[in-house]
Amino acid sequence: MTVVKEIKEVVTILFAGDSGDGIQLTGGQFTDTAAMLGNDISTFPNFPAEIRAPIGTVAGVSGFQLNFGSVEIFTPGDQCDVLVVMNAAALKVNLKSLKPGGVIIANTAGFDKKNLRLAKMDEEYTIQADKKLDGFKVHEVDVTKLTRETLESSGLGTKAVDRSKNMFVLGFLYWIYDRPMDNTINFIESKFKGKQDLIDTNIKVMKAGYHYGETCEAFPTQIEVKPADIEKGVYRNVIGNQAAAIGLIAAANKAGLDLFYGTYPITPASDILHTLSRHKNFNVKTYQAEDEIAAICSAIGASYGGALGVTASSGPGIALKGEAIGLAVSLELPLVIVNVQRGGPSTGLPTKTEQSDLLQAMYGRNGEAPVPIIAAQSPTDCFDAVYEACKIAVEHVTPVFFLSDGFIANGSEPWKVLSEDQLSDITVKFAPPREESDAAFLPYQRDEKGSRPWAIPGTKGLAHRIGGIEKENLTGNISYDPDNHELMTRLRQEKVDNIANYLPEQKLDSGKEGDKLLVLTWGSTYGVVKTAVQDLQKEGVSVAHAHVRYMNPLPKNLSELLKKFDKILMPEMNNGQFVRIIRDKFLVPAIPFNKIQGLPFYSREIKAKIKEVLN
Repeated sequence: MTVVKEIKEVVTILFAGDSGDGIQLTGGQFTDTAAMLGNDISTFPNFPAEIRAPIGTVAGVSGFQLNFGSVEIFTPGDQCDVLVVMNAAALKVNLKSLKPGGVIIANTAGFDKKNLRLAKMDEEYTIQADKKLDGFKVHEVDVTKLTRETLESSGLGTKAVDRSKNMFVLGFLYWIYDRPMDNTINFIESKFKGKQDLIDTNIKVMKAGYHYGETCEAFPTQIEVKPADIEKGVYRNVIGNQAAAIGLIAAANKAGLDLFYGTYPITPASDILHTLSRHKNFNVKTYQAEDEIAAICSAIGASYGGALGVTASSGPGIALKGEAIGLAVSLELPLVIVNVQRGGPSTGLPTKTEQSDLLQAMYGRNGEAPVPIIAAQSPTDCFDAVYEACKIAVEHVTPVFFLSDGFIANGSEPWKVLSEDQLSDITVKFAPPREESDAAFLPYQRDEKGSRPWAIPGTKGLAHRIGGIEKENLTGNISYDPDNHELMTRLRQEKVDNIANYLPEQKLDSGKEGDKLLVLTWGSTYGVVKTAVQDLQKEGVSVAHAHVRYMNPLPKNLSELLKKFDKILMPEMNNGQFVRIIRDKFLVPAIPFNKIQGLPFYSREIKAKIKEVLN
């Protein structure tokens, strides 16, 4: 068979099947290989909340979307070029995600009567007779049968054999996109070290899939995606939670502090704990507490003792931490609170993304308890944003919120590894020891930033009172005086407001001042809006884009910038949270655009809304 090579700039693949089909592993391995070959990438893992979701059902479908290319990429892609489905439910859920004329690779074994029944489809359904598939290039492959034939002499049971079928799919896709198998072979040998039968089984099935591509006449064309033209350096593929963990380590080491991470496992924040627990050599102490309250209180205690205290959760856990966050505000200690947001309320959508907790971070505590807030915009930006959160926490002696969400926490990108000298300095000022002849120590005497001293217990002459009851100004003694309470409330607010003096001014990401419309974003909406706005600018549309990183306090020049545009559009994956803050603070008629489906925006949705507002 003569193979024709076709070159493409960008390709989007969506892998879908049961959560037990190894979809996330398959997508992750293809992603790692693409990164190794120098492609720019963006991914969107999308999986059920249940550990073992109902097999064959729509609710049990697991998906992994990958956008890779030879050009700069900011999103996992709107609609995919190739949809790989392992069963009927996966096709039913994801067909709408396929581009017109796109390719469907379907495992025919997943379309038997049982699977059709579980997917609540007609048991007489056939792919060939489905009129909805007209216009798509459909390739039926009995992946299950071919996997079983490959391992016929392995001696393994049917269940064990069937668990390898994702490797057949991976090998098949490696052939189609002219990818080497070496990286995955190394992964398999490392993952199953000491279990040679599993190593041999998985490699054999992957190679069978690759050779199937070579001999399958339905695929006479191999697609080549060349490396992206990106800045030279050492890169690694990183997911957002890993980047956040590395950022915490980097900040603690740059500050010369031990890192203490007190947490309770919760989706989608748990991978931060998993990553940090492997790096004790960097003076990292990880503590899995019995509940969320114990987790944050342990982190507060670590900060009181002179470490960089960090705690993490998602919305439900942050609610449980509320009183202790207020305690940290009252104590005025450095503390980083990580919230990897997910759909709510209550347990909500544990594995689905949402920008649901901005107002919770701003106001979700009793009394007046202001906390600075920084939000990451992408998986790799989790490193920079959490590093900045640590810097503010330490240098302004205050708790700080770092906001991520399920989309960027689980998504991945190529990340250029930084050297220590490329990181900004973090200056730690512990209160020095005092002699008996010195004036009395005043634990709430403030410096030019409005920050109180970070006084480490056991340091000579620094004995002072702590607790959640209101402090007397300067002395820190218990006070119920009404005037003192108002003064302390204002001083705590002024300290947070004063941080704006140390932040960079807000800039436009693209476009120019005076364009007809400004799209104002925060968090993980960055990449999709950047893509949509840049596409429209090429069409001559008068639109600009600004992305806010510092949510509280806001950049000092933001009000002035907003007034230079006729209209302001604010896309958010919530019911309108940041738009409320902007309207309240600056009295501008910002237009909300909300999506609350547990899914990120598509660039086509942003483009359509921009055109609607301008017209």
